[in-house]
Amino acid sequence: MQWTKVLGLGLGAAAFLGLGIILGHFAIPKEASSPAPQDLDLQILETVMGQLNASRIRENLRELSREPHVATSPRDEDLVQLLLQRWRDPESGLDSAEASNYEVLLSFPSQEQPNLVHVVGPTGDIIYSCRQTEENLTGEQGGPDVVQPYAAYAPPGSPQAVNAAKHRVAAVLVYTDPADINDGLSSPSETFPNSWYLPPSGVERGSYYEYFGDPLTPYLPAIPSSFRLDLANVSGFPPIPTQPIGFQDARDLLCNLDGTLAPTTWQGALGCSYRLGPGFLPNGDFPADSQVNVSVHNRLELRNSSNVLGIIRGAVEPDRYVLYGNHRDSWVHGAVDPSSGTAVLLELSRVLGTLLKKGTWRPRRSIVFASWGAEEFGLIGSTEFTEEFFNKLQERTVAYINVDISVFANATLRVQGTPPVQSVVFSATKEIRSPGPGNLSIYDNWIRYFNRSSPVYGLVPSLGSLGAGSDYAPFIHFLGISSMDLAYTYDRSKTSARIYPTYHTAFDTFDYVDKFLDPGFGSHQAVAQTAGSVILRLSDSFFLPLNVSDYSETLLSFLQAAQQDLGALLEQHSISLGPLVAAVEKFDAEAAALGERISTLQNGSPDPLQVRMLNDQLMLLERTFLNPRAFPEERYYSHVLWAPRTGSVATFPGLSNACSRARDTAPGSEAWAEVQRQISIVVMALEGAAATLRPVADL
Repeated sequence: MQWTKVLGLGLGAAAFLGLGIILGHFAIPKEASSPAPQDLDLQILETVMGQLNASRIRENLRELSREPHVATSPRDEDLVQLLLQRWRDPESGLDSAEASNYEVLLSFPSQEQPNLVHVVGPTGDIIYSCRQTEENLTGEQGGPDVVQPYAAYAPPGSPQAVNAAKHRVAAVLVYTDPADINDGLSSPSETFPNSWYLPPSGVERGSYYEYFGDPLTPYLPAIPSSFRLDLANVSGFPPIPTQPIGFQDARDLLCNLDGTLAPTTWQGALGCSYRLGPGFLPNGDFPADSQVNVSVHNRLELRNSSNVLGIIRGAVEPDRYVLYGNHRDSWVHGAVDPSSGTAVLLELSRVLGTLLKKGTWRPRRSIVFASWGAEEFGLIGSTEFTEEFFNKLQERTVAYINVDISVFANATLRVQGTPPVQSVVFSATKEIRSPGPGNLSIYDNWIRYFNRSSPVYGLVPSLGSLGAGSDYAPFIHFLGISSMDLAYTYDRSKTSARIYPTYHTAFDTFDYVDKFLDPGFGSHQAVAQTAGSVILRLSDSFFLPLNVSDYSETLLSFLQAAQQDLGALLEQHSISLGPLVAAVEKFDAEAAALGERISTLQNGSPDPLQVRMLNDQLMLLERTFLNPRAFPEERYYSHVLWAPRTGSVATFPGLSNACSRARDTAPGSEAWAEVQRQISIVVMALEGAAATLRPVADL
């Protein structure tokens, strides 16, 4: 790939530069003063903040969401060319821009045989049909490029689903309940295009693949030389036909079901009591012995999907990368998901590219902008990239910044990330004015909506943890790279919606954003400014602004949860938390000592090599929490602090999960041995982390 060649040239230049520095060190008299090292330029930062333009972001979004662009479609490839054109522009482009392809396995509905859901009467006649497409409310929901609602990777089949439930589940119908997405509202007058709520015909598309990455090449990039699994050996696909429908059709089915009442937590807002079946009500809209026939005709296809990378080469440390990414593909128009993020990406790269081309600025470290392909099918583009460049990225990446959906709504910033990135985000947001009335900073506005009490800092904004919902997943879980995800979101005291209501539907359009989510695009601009400030601080600061001591709070909270909620149970099985207590204390002490060494160096005139070594300690800390054998039942998850937690105790995930499985087993069982193994895994990770933070000369 060309980006490696460009950075390779930079590394060669850095090697000659390093030789020159060494020779010069001995050639220059000791009393001669050295030039100040390149550091964050506050004037450049202010210039970038002032040039990020809301109107330009709005026009970017209009163009990006003009047509549907599902992964590998002609319009998706058109956007690849648009990105390349922007990043190669002679006046505002980057140092280089290249596209790379991966041949990956995707899933699409058949154009010749659409997926169907019918109610079939006792004589076999069709008495009811669910909609095959969403209602064309704005003229944008029709057309050949609007992909039919479907569940990607669900297998084909035509089972009859209601009476079969007596014995086993034959098929699954999925819908979005108004209680979950619309605050209970469901009538056409209350929903889009009259409000931001999902209209009755809206259907949420999505991938039903259990893992991420190309299904045929786990842990290998989907390039011609890689081994590919036989389809019969691929795991992670749904076992039975699955089809999403709108809540209008779901109402007609659910409100006619017979049987016992569903649990209270299963009830919704369709205007009836939900029942479990089997069969239909004797006095309902359908004959009691009717069947639901689900016909799914999805098919698997090998397609070429493109990633696009744009690079600004670092002036001093070109072999250290700050990555900023967003996926490009959508299910339909995708104005919010993902084009709100791509619109910000294009504006941010334009402003930085303009400064670069004018010769005004070049970052200390390299900046890599990425537009990932086929994210909606399972984070495929980003995962293939991390697989192909695993070693290089692990050795050289400072941090990964993800901006997927940049604006869910316009109330406040929302940040998810690993603890070391907290400080750089706080520093950035304190200096940027929040959109809307008043004169609050983004930080001060954020703390009104999401906050926590820190024993170190007092009341601060709270960061969410990173799951696997976007392209940060392979970077944090697989590579162990400090990561964050930035977005503006809604006031959760005013809505219970789990996400913006038109998510993954044909109603996620430019006008939806322009009218309901962010009129004026001030929140898009705020995200661009936040991301831009974070990028500049990470790429230009002499000392990396990553605070590893902030991990101590997380580790202490995990430890306290284990002691309070699992301590007595573990004692019954003669399992001690003592080694874990000692490991947390050791990490805390080494993190504090490293902080003191940083402060001492910052107050003096440090040798750049000293700072480089210290920065590498900060950069590499996250890698020490990886153990690829910690969770053999999981794929790609190897971070012992952030792997999926299925246990109820909010502690180290491996420990929580193992205790949950062992609770009802006999003493001395394999399940309790696994509990002990998980404690050892965490202890060794923390010991390794503490060792990484000690002075480099201390072997």
